[in-house]
Amino acid sequence: MIYELPSAREVLSGAKTRAMIETLKERIPLLRELMRSCTLCPRECRVNRLEGETGFCGLGPGAVLARALPHFGEEPPISGTKGAGTLFLTSCNLQCPFCQNYRISRDRMGEAVDREALAGAMLELAMKGCHNIELVTPTPQLPAVLESLLAACEWGLKLPIVYNCGGYEKTGVIRHLDGIVDVWLPDFKYGNERDARECSAPEDYPQRALESIAEMLRQTGERLQTAGGIARRGVIIRHLVLPGRVQNSLDVIRLIASRLSKKVPLSLMSQYTPTPAVSGDPLFGCRVTREEYEAVVDVALDLDFENLFIQDVDEREFTPDFNKEAPFDWD
Repeated sequence: MIYELPSAREVLSGAKTRAMIETLKERIPLLRELMRSCTLCPRECRVNRLEGETGFCGLGPGAVLARALPHFGEEPPISGTKGAGTLFLTSCNLQCPFCQNYRISRDRMGEAVDREALAGAMLELAMKGCHNIELVTPTPQLPAVLESLLAACEWGLKLPIVYNCGGYEKTGVIRHLDGIVDVWLPDFKYGNERDARECSAPEDYPQRALESIAEMLRQTGERLQTAGGIARRGVIIRHLVLPGRVQNSLDVIRLIASRLSKKVPLSLMSQYTPTPAVSGDPLFGCRVTREEYEAVVDVALDLDFENLFIQDVDEREFTPDFNKEAPFDWD
């Protein structure tokens, strides 16, 4: 069940904004200090990013932004009718070879932005009527992004904050975001160590995803709360079904059912599109078949998940071109 709140006004109150400002002022220095010997994510590169050293993500201490735009392709409670106010942040701590956003996650497309410019982008999205501010892969540059969020809140931003991440997170860092993030949108990509390893992810991915998502659920509860059909508080777990790896998907949804919750909304995505990096791979170079996707959906239904988001299986190319004005124009 998705709980519908009486009104958005109760959620987006001035008191909530003031509390967030105080929380941000408290947490930003703690998170920034983690960059001195970087342990923002489970890779724990332990390089001094405050002095310009770089680790796996290739980022320094500041924010790097690829695009800021109203995004209409997310789950309905996120995009709504006016779009999510999405900030596509450069790089990622996974960099999967088949990532549809590879131009920003692997090729690291983007430009450095200062505190005021990124805060201004948030406010511009709010002025366009977007329902929220959605941060995409923010963890590698979290302190700088939160500095801009603080500025935006001080200048009047009152939208819910959506945290869109790959699921490979540290529970302690997620705990620092309690009172800041309203809606969590994590991936749960791999359900076992073998699939994680063969998909170029760390072997501890399943355990890290379980632990970090459990903390997200602790903060917001299992059921998504909405106002006017738009998410205001909660978690939506995403899983992309991969070609030739139905068992991985079944392992993921069984872990969620047994170790997390069947009440949390689960978004099962069929939109896998081969990227140039995997075009010649015998499995990753293929599309997901209708039979593969439906097998995963059937098990989720058998496990009695209360809320499922599902997609059609078709031949559209779901690879955004971030050089275009409308990178998600797939019709």
